[in-house]
Amino acid sequence: MATHPAVVALTIAGSDSGGGAGIQADLKTFAAFGVYGVSAITAVTAQNTRGVSAVETLSPGIVSAQIAAIVGDFQVAALKTGMLANSAIIGAVARVLRVSRVGPLVVDPVMVAKSGDRLLDADALDALTRDLLPLAAVVTPNLPEAEVLTGMPVRTVEDQREAARRIVERGARAAVVKGGHSDSAEIVDVFFNGAAFTEFRVERVPGTSTHGTGCTFSAAIAAQLALGRGVLEAIPVAQAYVAKAIQNAPGLGHGHGPMGHL
Repeated sequence: MATHPAVVALTIAGSDSGGGAGIQADLKTFAAFGVYGVSAITAVTAQNTRGVSAVETLSPGIVSAQIAAIVGDFQVAALKTGMLANSAIIGAVARVLRVSRVGPLVVDPVMVAKSGDRLLDADALDALTRDLLPLAAVVTPNLPEAEVLTGMPVRTVEDQREAARRIVERGARAAVVKGGHSDSAEIVDVFFNGAAFTEFRVERVPGTSTHGTGCTFSAAIAAQLALGRGVLEAIPVAQAYVAKAIQNAPGLGHGHGPMGHL
């Protein structure tokens, strides 16, 4: 794939010691698209393919200092958020981004790990909705995250459409509610930009190497936005990239294994 050394994308997320999700997945994804990745770490997790055994969140001050250092020296063409852990970090991130000249923001509302371990404090939802969604070019929740964000059950494609509409109502410019957590052979991701719905359909790739799919999907969208493409163009590219990464998984670990990002 062609290299674009002048194009920079930023990820603001947690570190996954197993390398399959979080900052590590985001940077691998940026690299796969030829985009130079920079990062601001919000939390350090001790985890592997089986689960999360410990989490230590960083102070809001050091999180905002990382972002300020990056935007003070690099031209950030696009950025994404992943695990933000708590309301104080969400507030700090939002404050820095409001006064920074950066490209479009992709918000992946990370709440729970693939293993079921919680990655966002229960009381942080208001801060996420109030402070971060209005800054987002696109929000990328899976079905459980969409349910938490909207307070409604999200089981069908019609539910996904309504959830996307509600998320945009709360300030985001667009939302794509992902259907990967459904049981269907076909994954349907539903996009809404305040004016029209678009359904992106892709055949489900079998396998258990699905650790970090949400991080990877949102990072792929951010990489595409950094390269100058629109969200509607970026979504099918991200879908195809995640499918290929699952197909090329290295077969590591004894739980939900990592994908083959490169």
